[in-house]
Amino acid sequence: MKLKVVIHKAEEGGYWAEVPALPGCATQGETFEELLQNLYEAIEGWLEVEAPSVSIPEPAGETTVLEIAV
Repeated sequence: MKLKVVIHKAEEGGYWAEVPALPGCATQGETFEELLQNLYEAIEGWLEVEAPSVSIPEPAGETTVLEIAV
């Protein structure tokens, strides 16, 4: 499964990210590497809890988009 992730630089330092296709799925990290690790854990946790009751649309194409707000 490929998901679009929106990454923001936090005002107080570090980063936070959200996954628009998974309502309420968001996380943070002090470094970009920590953020990515936390994203995988947040997505996995969301899918374990919410996926049985929510229909997640499959992406239309073969392209993965990562948006970074600077």
